[in-house]
Amino acid sequence: MTPNDIRSAAAEILRENDRGAYTVPTKGLYPFQWNWDSCLTALGLAQLDENRAWTEIETLFAHQWPDGMVPHIIFHVYDDGYFPGPDVWATGRPTPTSGITQPPVAGFALRRLFETATDGEMAKRRARALLGAVDRWHAWFYAMRDPAGEGLVAIIHPWESGRDNSIDWDDAFERVPRDGIAPYTRRDTQHADPEHRPTNAQYDRYLWLVERFRSLGWDNTKLHDASPFQVVDPGFNAILIRSCADLAWLADWLDEPEIARLNRERATRGLAALETLWSAAHGQYLCRDRRTGALIDSPSVGGLLPAFAPISPARAQAIATRIRTLAASTRYLVPSHDPADPRFAAKRYWRGPTWLIVNYMIADGLTRAGEWETANAIRSASIDLITTGGFAEYYDPHTGEPCGGGRFTWTAAMVLEFLKSGETQP
Repeated sequence: MTPNDIRSAAAEILRENDRGAYTVPTKGLYPFQWNWDSCLTALGLAQLDENRAWTEIETLFAHQWPDGMVPHIIFHVYDDGYFPGPDVWATGRPTPTSGITQPPVAGFALRRLFETATDGEMAKRRARALLGAVDRWHAWFYAMRDPAGEGLVAIIHPWESGRDNSIDWDDAFERVPRDGIAPYTRRDTQHADPEHRPTNAQYDRYLWLVERFRSLGWDNTKLHDASPFQVVDPGFNAILIRSCADLAWLADWLDEPEIARLNRERATRGLAALETLWSAAHGQYLCRDRRTGALIDSPSVGGLLPAFAPISPARAQAIATRIRTLAASTRYLVPSHDPADPRFAAKRYWRGPTWLIVNYMIADGLTRAGEWETANAIRSASIDLITTGGFAEYYDPHTGEPCGGGRFTWTAAMVLEFLKSGETQP
């Protein structure tokens, strides 16, 4: 496929999954609006229709909770092909939503849309309208998920990380019971190979947490301490730090000095605290179990994602070195877990496969840090995956076999971004 062929195919997928004011990740498997999917998909949409790109994020933030949280799913329409649906979450919102959140990439997306806009006045107007909402979301994280004020937030459900069944969560997840949950029927395995999806035991624990939080009325002042699963994820925090830094930059442009100051302070404090997660032995960051205080010995892509944040040049260089080491044991960068780990599973969701969305964020950060060679290797591998396996949800990092959902929205959006950035990179 030529670059123009790939662009045309990606644009077709974005249009196919467009529902007017929001996109769905793919037909069948994910029939609603997902939080970080939408923010990153907007970057690809901007290459087709800038107005539509801004609408994508505006639709998401129209459903922000009064306390500042932006939920991870917005159930705009009824569809019984997905579980757990709005009746299970029962959050009581005017438009049904889930009761947990997702990686806060909106600040980054707003800056990128603003910087690349051809209609500057429209971009200023729409960015200004969203600025306060994104700032409230950032404030919510540090108020609700960092109660001790350490500068790092915890996830309280694996789904919040975006890396649902990562090996990172295994030990902490064992504390979550499986008994007492209501009977349920999974829908995801009707749309994708069960061998590519989380296990039934993991789903039991996912649902136990949902039911636990629902029993507390989705009161975010209670949920952090009530969760037996509390993990400080370096990748999640890196996304939040980057979004705070980018929102501060945008607030400066829009003459909102207080929002700029607050977000710059959050980013600075977060970067300093992130260093407590560094593992010299692995040459990358690790998760920390907040319940025990111990680092989790699990070398996943979550520990490489801090390249997306404005970390030090030395740390960016170390992560680039780590990725080059991984390249020696896998064909398609970047695997979601170290293939040398016996727990690695090449086709099972976040336990090994390569995801273009993660590739995009890591490559973006490494490019900013001047690690051109590694960033371009990731970019090249990502385009190769499209020619090998189409626009899949994720891929076997050894063979390039497409896994999960097909004709995937954010994969298409990231390909458009990769092609665009590739035109300007050395």
